[in-house]
Amino acid sequence: MARKKQPLENGFVLFNVTYEDGTLSSNRKVPSTEIDQLDAEGSARAAIEAQDREIERMSGRSRGPIKAIVRADAR
Repeated sequence: MARKKQPLENGFVLFNVTYEDGTLSSNRKVPSTEIDQLDAEGSARAAIEAQDREIERMSGRSRGPIKAIVRADAR
C-alpha cells in the first residue's frame, strides 16, 4: 500500500488592520503558508506591509504605517 500524502494547507488567515491615521481595513487575507506559528502577528504584519507596497505601487497612494493587527474571527 502506498502511503497517503499529507494535505497541503492552502487557505487564508483573515486579519483586521488599523492604520495610524485611524482607518480600518477588515478581513485582509494572508496565505496561511506565510504565517509563522511562533510569530503570527509579525509574519502577518510583514505580509500585509508587502501587500500595501504592491497596492501603493499600482495605485500611487500610500496606506501609511500600521498601528495594530488583530486576527479576524472565523465564522
